[in-house]
Amino acid sequence: MRGKTTEDLKLLELLDPVADAVGYAIVRLRLMGGLERRKLQIMAERPSDGDMNVEDCARLSRAISEVMDAADPISGEYLLEVSSPGIDRPLTRMADFVAHEGFEVKLELDRLAEGRKRFRGVLAGVEGDQIGIDLEGEEATAMIPFAWVIEAKLVLNDQLMKRGAESRAARIASEQQTTE
Repeated sequence: MRGKTTEDLKLLELLDPVADAVGYAIVRLRLMGGLERRKLQIMAERPSDGDMNVEDCARLSRAISEVMDAADPISGEYLLEVSSPGIDRPLTRMADFVAHEGFEVKLELDRLAEGRKRFRGVLAGVEGDQIGIDLEGEEATAMIPFAWVIEAKLVLNDQLMKRGAESRAARIASEQQTTE
């Protein structure tokens, strides 16, 4: 899920150590567009707190650019775009599902389960390699193998907005304390 194509996965192999070396984790990587003008989109965060500000994006972009220029793994021109995952972020690693338990999520599977591929519900935890999701109108928690998930994203709602505002306020207060 962090990368969709074989090319994405090869780029992750190249760039994961670069991101790690400068203190970030790649959440998702997508190489998009045709051969004429492509875009390499990288969403990343600091593993310590899940944050990613503009300075962090610039720092990671410089580190990735150096390696990309030297290795030249993409033929032709491309635009590098480094960003935070955002408040309604994609969930690409098991740790993301654990960290966002209790929040509403949309899942898309690579196969039919219960006669459908798309699910929307509240994350109910993780057991082994299975993701628990409470679906509206269902008594039992649905357990979905992580390996079946091809796309997962938090649903932007009041609960998620409140969490984002609280995180932002805590970060600002912490930054003010360190500058005093």
